[in-house]
Amino acid sequence: MRLVIAKCAVDYAGRLSAHLPLATRLLMLKNDGSILVHSDGGSYKPLNWMSPPCTLQILEPDQEQLDTGITELWKVTHAKTADLLVVSIHEVFTDTSHDLGVDPGLVKDGVEAHLQKLLAEQIGLLGEGHTLVRREYMTAIGPVDILARDATGAAVAVELKRRGDIDGVEQLTRYLELMNRDPHLAPVTGIFAAQEIKPQARTLAHDRGIRTLLLDYDAMRGLDDSDSRLF
Repeated sequence: MRLVIAKCAVDYAGRLSAHLPLATRLLMLKNDGSILVHSDGGSYKPLNWMSPPCTLQILEPDQEQLDTGITELWKVTHAKTADLLVVSIHEVFTDTSHDLGVDPGLVKDGVEAHLQKLLAEQIGLLGEGHTLVRREYMTAIGPVDILARDATGAAVAVELKRRGDIDGVEQLTRYLELMNRDPHLAPVTGIFAAQEIKPQARTLAHDRGIRTLLLDYDAMRGLDDSDSRLF
């Protein structure tokens, strides 16, 4: 991973256009080809980014660009959509690279990991006609637990928790925001699935157009004996 702190301006062109005026920012370049532009605020969320697969070209500025103070141009092009991110570097303060090695990924606790496996095997619990695409669908900000398609073929992102709270809904919201920028996936809807969902989380999810789903862990494991229940 390469980390660069530089005074720069950033322009994005593609499905939407965006401009970040000249300021000091953190530029994060990952080995998977992605680039993220961060400010000293906004918590986890980059100001702009380009997800892989993409290519980076470092270009020399022309005379007119040199006259405005630009010393280097980074041109990042998405391989599938031709979206373009251009970083105009004016001054570099630090430039460091680190080999992070192979990351083991997010390790879920036993119940959440088993819930994910069971729901992938019983994908019909999401609704009639749903089919599994894959587990642990990777995005630039982390893996979505399950990517599925509904009966119409539309993409569905599923976030799984043992106990669903507001943080889990926020997490799924971030995934959906990113995934809906991918023309090969959009439109993507969300399902927040858990053994227990707090009322505030349910309200927030529904307000954002995210469906909620209560999971019966025992029933999914085949341990629910309907003959022994009163109701």
